[in-house]
Amino acid sequence: MAASGGGRVERMGGLAPAAAPKARALRLRPSGARLLRALKSPHPYVMVAGVAAALIGYWLATEVLKLPRFDKIPGPVRVFREWFNTDPIFGISIYSAEYYQHIFYSVRRVAIAFGLATMLGVPLGLMTGWSAKMRDYSFPIIELLRPIPILAWVPLAILMFSGRETPVIFLAFLASFFVTVLNTHLGVRSIDESYFRAATCLGSSPAQIFRHVVVPGALPYIFTGLQISMGVNWFSLVAAEMVSGNFGLGYLILNSYVSMTYVTIIIGMITLGIVGALSSGLIRWLGNRLMQWRVRSIGMGGRT
Repeated sequence: MAASGGGRVERMGGLAPAAAPKARALRLRPSGARLLRALKSPHPYVMVAGVAAALIGYWLATEVLKLPRFDKIPGPVRVFREWFNTDPIFGISIYSAEYYQHIFYSVRRVAIAFGLATMLGVPLGLMTGWSAKMRDYSFPIIELLRPIPILAWVPLAILMFSGRETPVIFLAFLASFFVTVLNTHLGVRSIDESYFRAATCLGSSPAQIFRHVVVPGALPYIFTGLQISMGVNWFSLVAAEMVSGNFGLGYLILNSYVSMTYVTIIIGMITLGIVGALSSGLIRWLGNRLMQWRVRSIGMGGRT
């Protein structure tokens, strides 16, 4: 028996080192499984193929075929040669400090405008969607101001705010604010009335209903609106920087057009696309992290 017991102990001791890697593998399995699923899925390869096809089409139109509408547009080879040049001809490349200065000013303005639009737009949208009285008070004014183009606000922004920074931030804020309010409002209005009735029957106070029904129910619309808001924020910011600004990617593009350095225009546009995509992806990632309950609910077929 002792020998048998010792054998069991010896076998258990022999299995212990092998069990540790298995435990680590189990801990790493969710992230590894996601990576494997992504690699097996056709989506990343289709995305890469789409980008490659666009670049090939751009190259053919500008450098090979030299089509009439593209004869003055610099081709991708020329653009990338300038963009990655340690001594750029037109002064803008990934090695120049001015390039990152323009990016910094634009990102800072977008962050301030987007933050203000989110802090003010989300609560206002929640209130207008939940309270009929609040909706009657504020929504007609919002609907009156929302269709006004951003460029129409430029003279008023310059008159109302001193300096060059504040008008640009205000113009970017306006476009983002209206999108955020409207999407949040629609999110609250889309919540099924049965949830409100069930919460009331269970004795929930208005504050509890707002916290546990209104806010979670509107989150999908809120984060969809925030992604749209970020895109609107970027193109309104660029328009504002073209009108009033000393630095920024919009100013860089306009200044390059005036000085006829068309390569720098393409560099600025590509940079805008990359930074805008990264900022929207960050919001999408944050929304997915905050709405894991919704992902689980969809995976269970709506059963909770």
